[in-house]
Amino acid sequence: MHPEIKHFLYEAEDHYLQTEEIASFKHHVSSLAERLETYELLRDNEIAIFQPVADQVLATFPQHKQETLERALKNWIAVLRYSAMAMLLNNPEFLQYRLLEWLTEIAQVHQMQAIDTTLYQLLQSRLSELLSSEQIILLQPFLTQTEQSIFGAGNLAQMPG
Repeated sequence: MHPEIKHFLYEAEDHYLQTEEIASFKHHVSSLAERLETYELLRDNEIAIFQPVADQVLATFPQHKQETLERALKNWIAVLRYSAMAMLLNNPEFLQYRLLEWLTEIAQVHQMQAIDTTLYQLLQSRLSELLSSEQIILLQPFLTQTEQSIFGAGNLAQMPG
């Protein structure tokens, strides 16, 4: 459950919420609606998001085995799915424990940094084409968390978005 909303539910067990708490609760509920709309948009457009990304990666790395490129692409599909759920939950720990702990190790073992960097940048670019600036703001912290976990803080040039 959304941590902030959960907090308000616990607070309401022993007293009525005060005016400031109610205003904050309303803000978090409306934020949840925006997050849910963004999540649904990502879910419903996953193919439209990743097909141009996949096509560009295949064109950019013709010397790599298709199996390697497919593995990297599947990893980034997982990144977007888990980032979307972490955004919906507003919970960076979800992303860390469900995805980044194992994905970071895989990225290092397979030494696909050039491919992963390109995939990340293409994904950022594609998302900036499909999402509103408000939706990007909701999702970006989780993509940045992934970037920092996989590549180390500040190693990638940020794509405009």
